Amino acid sequence: MGILYLVPTPVGNMEDMTMRAVRILKEADIVLAEDTRTSGNLLRHFDIQTHMMSHHKFNEHGTSAGVVERLKAGQTIALVSDAGTPGISDPGFFLVREAVAAGIEVQTLPGATAFVPALVSSGLPCDRFCFEGFLPQKKGRKTRLEQLSEETRTMVFYESPYRLVKTLEQFAAIFGDDRQVCVCREISKIHEECVRGSLSEVVTHFKEKSPKGEIVIVLSGNIEKKVKLNKE
Repeated sequence: MGILYLVPTPVGNMEDMTMRAVRILKEADIVLAEDTRTSGNLLRHFDIQTHMMSHHKFNEHGTSAGVVERLKAGQTIALVSDAGTPGISDPGFFLVREAVAAGIEVQTLPGATAFVPALVSSGLPCDRFCFEGFLPQKKGRKTRLEQLSEETRTMVFYESPYRLVKTLEQFAAIFGDDRQVCVCREISKIHEECVRGSLSEVVTHFKEKSPKGEIVIVLSGNIEKKVKLNKE
């Protein structure tokens, strides 16, 4: 049988690509790409000639069976997303599950993902955290936030710049204006920025300065509950 490799790709700076990732992409029989145009730019940059196939959230249920058959036949296949690590708020889980069920070896390379540098740079506790990714857009959103109001660990969210202010305002309404937050944008890019402060302060900042680029929100957990639990 072949091997399925999950290969992280840079979230910003091309220099974040590892030498091993370049080698695996060159040696693979096929590269599965979330967007072949985006990944095509990456492959050209590193002079990688491997054939690409489209594999994204809209077709993964239909293409995964064929990919598994290729792996069973002995092919080496590499999966990439547009940026970061496949499976983290990007396609990957379904194919991995099918490959594992078929007894195929799956290897994930360590490498770029947006939330780790945001979390570590936030100044908030990062020994324990929960990754929430993108919140539901409508149904279940308020319920999920209310559930998280009791969360004592640092929380990490992904968000669109167009919805950032609204999301921060929702956080303030449920978690309190004084809850500490760090909003990181354009990680590993020229205009990388981390804005830290209370929710009310950071809301004011982004109302005055419209956010651009990819956004990671790192939100403090419920400190009062954490202190109470520690005393108990």
